[in-house]
Amino acid sequence: MGGTSDNMETGKSNTHLCIGILAHVDAGKTTLSESILYLTGSIRKLGRVDNRDTFLDTYELERSRGITIFSKQAVFSLGDLSVTLLDTPGHVDFSTEMERTLQVLDYAVLVISGADGVQGHTETLWRLLKRYRIPVFLFINKMDQPGTNREALMADLKKRLDGNCVDFSGAEASAKSGSGSSEGSGAEVSAKAWNWERLEELAMCDEHLMEVYLERGEIPDAEIRGAIRRRSVFPCFFGSALKLTGVKEFLNGLKTWMERPQYPEAFGAKVFKISRDDAGNRLTHLKITGGVLKVKDLLNSGGDGEKVNQIRIYSGSKYDVAKEAAAGVICAVTGPVSTRPGQGLGAQAESRSPLLEPVLTYQVVLPEGMDAHKMLTNLRLLEEEDPQLHIVWNEALGEIHAQVMGDVQMEILKSRIAERFGVDVEFGSGNIVYKETILKPVEGVGHFEPLRHYAEVHLLMEPGEPGSGLVFDADCSEDMLDRNWQRLILTHLEEKKYRGVLTGSEITDMKITLVAGRAHNKHTEGGDFRQATYRAVRQGLKEAGCRLLEPYYEFRLEIPAESLGRAMADIERMQGKFDPPRQDGDAAVLTGSAPAAAMRDYQRDVISYTRGRGRLALSLKGYEPCHNEQEVIEAAGYDFDLDLQDPAGSVFCSHGAGVVVPWDEVKRHMHVESPLGKRFAGLKPDGGGSGGTTGDGTGSGKTVGGADRTGESTGGGSSPQGAMSGSSSRDSSSRASSSYGASYAEDKELEEIFIRTFGERKRSYPPGGETRRVIRAQEKTQAGRRPKEETEPEEEYLLVDGYNIIFAWDELKALAETNIDGARYRLMDILCNYQGFKKCTLIVVFDAYKVAGGIGEALAYHNIHVVYTREAETADQYIEKLAHKIGRKYRVTVATSDGLEQLIIRGQGCELLSAKDLKEEVDRVGLLIDEEKKKRTGSGKNYLLSHADSDTAEYLENVRLGRKRPEEQ
Repeated sequence: MGGTSDNMETGKSNTHLCIGILAHVDAGKTTLSESILYLTGSIRKLGRVDNRDTFLDTYELERSRGITIFSKQAVFSLGDLSVTLLDTPGHVDFSTEMERTLQVLDYAVLVISGADGVQGHTETLWRLLKRYRIPVFLFINKMDQPGTNREALMADLKKRLDGNCVDFSGAEASAKSGSGSSEGSGAEVSAKAWNWERLEELAMCDEHLMEVYLERGEIPDAEIRGAIRRRSVFPCFFGSALKLTGVKEFLNGLKTWMERPQYPEAFGAKVFKISRDDAGNRLTHLKITGGVLKVKDLLNSGGDGEKVNQIRIYSGSKYDVAKEAAAGVICAVTGPVSTRPGQGLGAQAESRSPLLEPVLTYQVVLPEGMDAHKMLTNLRLLEEEDPQLHIVWNEALGEIHAQVMGDVQMEILKSRIAERFGVDVEFGSGNIVYKETILKPVEGVGHFEPLRHYAEVHLLMEPGEPGSGLVFDADCSEDMLDRNWQRLILTHLEEKKYRGVLTGSEITDMKITLVAGRAHNKHTEGGDFRQATYRAVRQGLKEAGCRLLEPYYEFRLEIPAESLGRAMADIERMQGKFDPPRQDGDAAVLTGSAPAAAMRDYQRDVISYTRGRGRLALSLKGYEPCHNEQEVIEAAGYDFDLDLQDPAGSVFCSHGAGVVVPWDEVKRHMHVESPLGKRFAGLKPDGGGSGGTTGDGTGSGKTVGGADRTGESTGGGSSPQGAMSGSSSRDSSSRASSSYGASYAEDKELEEIFIRTFGERKRSYPPGGETRRVIRAQEKTQAGRRPKEETEPEEEYLLVDGYNIIFAWDELKALAETNIDGARYRLMDILCNYQGFKKCTLIVVFDAYKVAGGIGEALAYHNIHVVYTREAETADQYIEKLAHKIGRKYRVTVATSDGLEQLIIRGQGCELLSAKDLKEEVDRVGLLIDEEKKKRTGSGKNYLLSHADSDTAEYLENVRLGRKRPEEQ
């Protein structure tokens, strides 16, 4: 790892700053960079894009085309401050290169053409700067051109970018003299010299600035610097970079208003670019974000780091070799071969997933006789430098595919391939890059157990927020799976792009959480968990199902007013949406979004029907549900079952041989209990998750995985037996693990209560036989439901979480505060009355888990059943198990307001009643009972006895009223 400076204190200000210049194409960004370097004395000759001699356009294609393709750096000084200037591409096709540089910037300079104002790509850049929280200075260029108006441009900036854009140019100069270079010196601008209108405008931008202004009547320079740093104020300067007007003032503004960053002592660095020099050496471009990096240091922590052979400080195409690089410095190092853009080194965190990405994929057409695999290797080198190329080998078609942003990037890529590898390639017709996301939460299970191997992985897979990409987390006890195995699983999750089940497109917007797993002390290897992890993801995707996503463009369409109707009709035809049109002079402006597949060629149509007067600006909005999903799926022709590269089934061991179990049967044979309480409907109620049993609920069936419930090996493979990593002991206080720690049949105490309450179970399965045959027999009875005669009515059960209801109903809660037994019996009486009307089997369950030595009991209270749970068992655990047992056979309703319990119960096919809903239902039944009483001619007969025979009813009614029987009179 890199060292730390001996004289550097934590939080100490640094003398190095990094600023980046961004702009819409042709706004004059490279010209401004050239002017800055010239005025600060970094270069002696002022180059021009037209003359193809600019200092930073070092690549021949850049000079010939007059555009910036790759980000480059130069170093200049502002007094005692060393500034690294990063010039970024302005063309939209190279936006991904620009976005990679944002992660290392301290400040950004956004260049806007005074002749064109804010353009479509300018707004995209502004959103990116906001996303990465980068403070921004604005330089409005080309103010020497006719028709430019400062007031109108400021209004446009405030309207389309941010209302806190403030004109910092033209202010009176303070008495302080500049301390920059001789050519860049000049009077510095200070807030002390500003008039009250300027100060009031600043104060309105930030609440803290307003408080300072009201208290002092002025705003100190330090306060303004802080507001700029936290993006509350955006200074604007005007000038012409080509004619060097306004550039000195802009430099003085940078020096005055930039705040020097603070860096920690601990070494950290952020990789933002990979390139190769003329000799073919691999260069890792990074920013030091803490400590000091020295030659021969190891970039990665631990003993397996990659040594730094050389540190280069680039300025244009030339570089100086340094022995060390301090915090804040941008440098390139040789030596490391596995670094990647966005990687955090040392104490530095990883970068966020990029916002901009290509939406078109093209086949790379190779010359006749060219070795495709050799070219694939070459293209992987280009992918290192530009990860968004996404070079993909299509095994089925034997083709190489690449993703690009547009035609210009495609032409540049062809030139680079010819120059670098001497091969002339072509590109086929482009296709839209689709993606897929998961439809619903699911537990994905992967098992890998050939002979002398073992690994099992359980993943909670949930839909994520749009644009969130893939998020990985772990929520697994180390008692179940050691931390090193958990880290390995997370590494495997992050190293692969997962394909969906509809078209084989990349999966996005999904959170994957490791919730359970198991290893074998002797037979588990790292590769076993790779297989189990990949299979778990695929199994979960297939079980949950996927939704197809397509890229959407945000558009800004400026057209003559007479063409507005045509444009609106076109957008509607393309399944797009647009805001109400607005007038901008003689033109109409239409903004909105539409599928990229429909808008990719719309620019030609706009030019045609507006006779060249229309302008269309597009920027990627993100991915949304595909508007023609079925059509795209049919055209793709992807067959999930034939995809042998990404299998969804699992490998189990049976009688010493590996057996492949299809994805839809894996959960019936898994060894690890479901930690999520079988909350998802995809788990068969009687089929699996109970240690690999046959699904009959008895735990006596055969296993496919070579280990039964007692841990005895039956298959001769490397089953976990008693030697699993982490014992099978569970924390009894943990609801997730204890709820399903053993199957219903194995819980003898609970089974005895069930038998006393409901009688012996009548359902049985043929003993022995093949496991799969038994499972399929169950499937034929509607996912485990007991087959019934058509005339047999479906029995109804109501399960009530007693204490949950008591403390949810105000009258019972008040009673419970003084007498909990009274509240319990009051609830039981209410439920007795309710059951007498509904005629369901009503079971109310009360917690007794704190009763030492409690074995649990079930009692009959009038016409309902009352269950007191055993020690260390809560009411919701009992209800969950009971619902799992009878939920697929009968119509079961559970009354509870426990949110987690509701999630789990819903997965058992049961209906739910909240405490509020049950109260309303009880009150409704009470009204019906009162109405029924009124119909009974004043007999006063208790409705609960309406179904008893006449003699019994008369006897009980006399007892209730205290009347003597005739024979006692």
